[in-house]
Amino acid sequence: MSRPRTPFTDPFARGLLATAALFCSLGFQYATWAARIPAVKDDLGLSTAQVGVLLMAAGVGAAVSFPLVARLMRQLGSRRLALLSQLCLALLLLALAAAPNYPVALLVLLADGVFVGCLNVAMNAQGAALETRFARSAMARLHATFSAGSLLAALVASAMTALTGSVAAHFAVAVALLLALGAAARTGLHPSDGPDERAAAPGEEDAAPGETAATAGTPGAEKTGGRRRWSVPASLTLWMCCAMVFGTVAEGAMNDWSALYLKDVAHASAGLAPLGIAVVSGAMLLARLFADGWRDRWGDRRVVLAGSVLAGTALVAALLSGGVVPALAGFAVVGLGVAAVTPCVYAAAARQGSDVLTLVAAMGTTGLLAGPPLIGFLADASGLAWGMGAVAGCAFVVAVCATRIRWTPAGSAVPAGTAAATPAEPPRVP
Repeated sequence: MSRPRTPFTDPFARGLLATAALFCSLGFQYATWAARIPAVKDDLGLSTAQVGVLLMAAGVGAAVSFPLVARLMRQLGSRRLALLSQLCLALLLLALAAAPNYPVALLVLLADGVFVGCLNVAMNAQGAALETRFARSAMARLHATFSAGSLLAALVASAMTALTGSVAAHFAVAVALLLALGAAARTGLHPSDGPDERAAAPGEEDAAPGETAATAGTPGAEKTGGRRRWSVPASLTLWMCCAMVFGTVAEGAMNDWSALYLKDVAHASAGLAPLGIAVVSGAMLLARLFADGWRDRWGDRRVVLAGSVLAGTALVAALLSGGVVPALAGFAVVGLGVAAVTPCVYAAAARQGSDVLTLVAAMGTTGLLAGPPLIGFLADASGLAWGMGAVAGCAFVVAVCATRIRWTPAGSAVPAGTAAATPAEPPRVP
């Protein structure tokens, strides 16, 4: 009689939980320090403008980390880079708590952004490798655990703030939790040893380390005299970058501007205005828990195309209808529609190689960093309703990109930078 499968005996479940621990770590770490920005501001005596620069430092670090991340992915592989980055992000919380002045805090958050870029790429590469090994969709659920990590961090921050005003004590507890998540991740991650140790596939004998036929023409894939040099990204890569940028702009802008829209345009009460963020985040979390089933049934192309069209249409309808209830309903549908965009694009990019994944991830960070301020500039010039209309336009641009990207099902390609391991069991589709 065969024993029932558990997360400890099922290789797919073990890998899923380990990779989910990385996603949860990133959401938890980011939300932990973000929740204590007011306390850091008071401790260091910062102005509002200085706080803005402090927040920008993390985004800049993540945006400029592309060359370093690409090199580390080739040299270390996704498993080692993910574990190293997760550990460094945990320790940087202690460094931020101990920062004696503003310049040191800036350097800490700049480094934080760099390691966020490293972990973001490495954990998505692990997620794509998991899908490839077992021919089962998992990326949307993994991104849901990022949201769950942010929620957990908010609850821990609320509890620690009630118990003590010490940022150092709060961050010490957070570090302990992050170390536990790192230990959980270590046991089940794909044992990638870097692309240099991967056996060349047919047609790849002349490729540079980490290069495949699919990545020819991508950043860093062209060689001159045995050395890699920058080349123009392939059209497939550019479409994925475009989808990621506009998808993250829509996602980030909804979180940043929905409450203000409800208050200033829909004339919601002070108690109802924060519900804008709640309905968007809640709908995204719910959708990501079920989106892998949608991907298996309809494919990534249809999920991204239908979701982005639905999001754009719902937001336009909400803006034209006016009022609090239509706005909340429209915001919830936007969350449902855009939830699967980034997981699907990350999965598609990872199957084209680590360089493509790194570039697409950097573009996603750029969208999150630059999108909401640009929406704010537009809103300041022509009104917040027009700014939110631009968010709807971003969703429609994602739909166009979805028709141009060559989507591949889970298990159809091995991501560069991860060893092509044989599954412990025959791949099966749930």
